[in-house]
Order: sequence, then structure tokens, then C-alpha cells
Amino acid sequence: MKNNTSKKDRALQGLKQNFNDYSLLFIVLFLLAFGLVLLYSTTSYRALIDYEDSGYYLKRQLAFTAGGLVLMGLITVIPYRFWRFLSIPAFLVAIGLILLTLREDPVNGARRWLHFGSKISFQPSEAAKVAIIIFTAFLIEIIGRRRLQTIWGFLLPMVPAVIIAILLWKLTNNLSSALIILAIAFGMIFVACPDYKRFVALAVAGVVGCIAGVTYIVRMADPAKMGFRSDRVLVWLDPQSYAGDTGYQTLQALYAIGSGGIFGKGLGQSMQKIVVPEAQNDMIFSIICEELGFFGAISIMVLFILLIWRFMLVAGNAQDLYGALIVTGVVTHIAVQVVLNIAVVTNTIPNTGVTLPFISYGGSSLFLLLAEIGMVMSVARRTRIAEIEATEAAG
Repeated sequence: MKNNTSKKDRALQGLKQNFNDYSLLFIVLFLLAFGLVLLYSTTSYRALIDYEDSGYYLKRQLAFTAGGLVLMGLITVIPYRFWRFLSIPAFLVAIGLILLTLREDPVNGARRWLHFGSKISFQPSEAAKVAIIIFTAFLIEIIGRRRLQTIWGFLLPMVPAVIIAILLWKLTNNLSSALIILAIAFGMIFVACPDYKRFVALAVAGVVGCIAGVTYIVRMADPAKMGFRSDRVLVWLDPQSYAGDTGYQTLQALYAIGSGGIFGKGLGQSMQKIVVPEAQNDMIFSIICEELGFFGAISIMVLFILLIWRFMLVAGNAQDLYGALIVTGVVTHIAVQVVLNIAVVTNTIPNTGVTLPFISYGGSSLFLLLAEIGMVMSVARRTRIAEIEATEAAG
């Protein structure tokens, strides 16, 4: 009897040490592998011309992926409540990184990157997304769900996101990342707050504001005085009229989507990848549609839906509110970015310059996305340990 008890204890201890959410991990790894294949297919020709190396983009993305996976593994084994102690420093560091962009020379009117030497660059907006997740979760946990129902309790968790969003908008001219950061905080408050009426009111106000803005741009604004964002709205409404200028990228992406058909032209057979601007970044979904067709596009969307479903399961079974909010912030970030990217590529909304998570080329985004996955897996890991300990106590 004693020997059997000893074996049971050792088995439970092994589960405590070794449990991971392998379903979530498999989906992430599949998306990464798929992204690498599509990235090479998309960039090999252009890389051969520009760098005399068809694998230039692939090699760099492989390095980013390897580093991100190592970081993800390290974060997975760190108890997720550790990030509470870094919430305020992370927020301050995010602000500092955004302010550092002021020393950079503007590119196309924007300062979105920090450059360290000639080969290393970093996008502060990606770090800001992670900082907002852990800091907003920290604030909501301190405030408590009951106080969130008050006006000040509802508004306070949004303050850090609003500060970061304004800095990104005004200093780096990165409105899309600013909106994503606001969406992350809004989604976390939505999940934590038991009163949903105010969210409905805010959603209605947002839709009315968007309609009013588009109407003003189309009917009342002076085209000669409008900025590039207003110009993007006009391109969205009628890309054919701007085919030789600002509408070129949108039209070429739509041509790629339309030429793919049901099953696509085949991997590596895209013709539009040569002419679509930023095909490896914002517009890689159009190349997926051209090479793998409607079937491939739907398959990718299903994978993202499965990933979001796994996130929701982890959040619903989290050990505490802070863990649930961490996962909520990550799932909101990824879901919003996926929706925005696909909507832009299909010209459902005006162009915003948002990448497709795990698939588009980019080191900063991929590295910190995998860090977020590590935090989610840490929450899942601790949840399972709590379940095992409860079983031991009951048994």
C-alpha cells in the first residue's frame, strides 16, 4: 500500500512539473511553420534580386522564430503572477521606448522604429502591447470587479492605454497600433466588468462616429487639405480611381485574391507577389489566397479560430482574475490584429498597415507575440497544477 501511494505521489509530481497545453502549442508551431513556408514562397524572387540570396528573408525570420521560441519556453516556466511586479516598470519602459523614437529620422512621415546599428531595429509599439496587457490586468485586479461598475473604476484601467495610444499616434504616427492597444484594454475591461450595458452604448457610439467620419470625408472635406488617412478612406471606397497611386497596393492585392480561385495556383506559383507592395508584411494574406485559394484562406482562418478557442478555455479556467486577464489581453491582441489584417487585404476597411500574426515577416512582432504565448501557457500550466493539488487534497 505504501509503495502504491509512493508511485501515485511521484506520478502527480511529474504532472505538476511537465504539464503544458500541447493543443495550443501545436497550433502556434503549425502557424509558424506555415508562415515560414509562405514567406519563402513570397520573397524568394525579390530577395534574389535585392540581396542575391533567395533565402534572405527566410533566414532572418528563422532566427527571429528560434529566439522567440526560446523566450516563450522561458516565460512558460515562470509563474505568471511574477509579471505583476513588473507591471509599472514595463509601462514606463514602453513610454521611454516610444519617446526614443524622437531621435530617429522620419521615414514616410513616421518614426516607428528604433535602430541600433545598421542591422538591428525594434518597433516600440510591439513592446507597448505587452506592457499594456500586464499593466491593465494589474490595475483591474487592484480595482476589483465590483468597483469596475462605477464610472471612475471603469475609466481608470483605460488611462494607461489612452496615454500609450496618444504617444504612438502623435510621436510615431502609428494610429493602427494605437487602436489595437485601446482595443486590448477595452477587451480586458469588458471581460472583467459584469455590467455590459455601457459597452453596448460605447459600441453604438463608435459605429455612429465611424459613419459620421466617413460621411464628412466623402461629402464635406476638401481633398486638397486632407491627410493620408482621409485619402485612405477615399481609396477604400473607390480603389480603381486611385489605381496609379495610393490605390495600387489594394488593387494588386485584390487581383491576387481573385486569381486564386478555390484551390489556388499552387505553392510558389503566385505572380502578384512580384508587384504587390509589402507582400511579405501587411499583404501576405493576399498571396495565401492566390497560391492556396479560398480553401487555403479558410484553413488559416480556422486555425486562428481554434487558437482563440484554446485561449478562451485557458482564460475560463484560470486560477485567478489576473491570469484570466492576461490571457484575455493576449487573445484580444491576436484576434483584433487578425481581423484587421484580413479586412484590410480584402478592402473591407481602409488600409491600416497591420501584420498577420505568426505569418507576416517581422522580428519585433514575432518575438513579442511568442512572449505573449509563453504567458498564456504559464497560466494554463498553473491552472493544471492547481487542479492536481485540489484532487490530492480531496483524495
